[in-house]
Amino acid sequence: MTPTRWLLAYLGAVVGASLLHDWRALAACLLLALALAGPPRWRLLRRSLLAVLAFNLAVSAGLLAQWLWQDRPLAALAEPLARMNLRVLLLVLLGFWFVARVPLLQALAFAPTLQFLATLAAGQAQVLARLVREHGLAFRSRTAGAGGLRARSRHGAGVAGHLLDKAVANAQVSAMAMRARGGLDD
Repeated sequence: MTPTRWLLAYLGAVVGASLLHDWRALAACLLLALALAGPPRWRLLRRSLLAVLAFNLAVSAGLLAQWLWQDRPLAALAEPLARMNLRVLLLVLLGFWFVARVPLLQALAFAPTLQFLATLAAGQAQVLARLVREHGLAFRSRTAGAGGLRARSRHGAGVAGHLLDKAVANAQVSAMAMRARGGLDD
């Protein structure tokens, strides 16, 4: 199967998973996706679980708190929670499986503009990853031992602040350039 057809199959699977509203059907689709994934299925499942853990826990806890606050029966919450958690896990698993199996630039060969945008996005992701790595190396070189939780938290907040400042500055430069060329009419 060509990369473009894999892309179309992936998009169809994402739309299909979004249209399913029965948790049993979502669980069956998740099992089917795992069976079709082949030998890397457990690695993909592990990555997917780790990727969605914070989101699913936060949303599930929020729904639980809302239902308790509204004094609704908890038994009725089981199905919506199962549906949401299974859908998110299935969609993330499909995404990881697609990215591991198909070269995205080849899949986008039918649309040169999409290829260009994917190349730009990949380049920006590499720049941000390099910045985070460099900040990590700087932290390790200036910290005795592994550094405590407080030091790591402060370092992480500093890195996030730096990346946000960089993004805002780049957005301002882009906006000024577009304004200078008549692209923005305020």
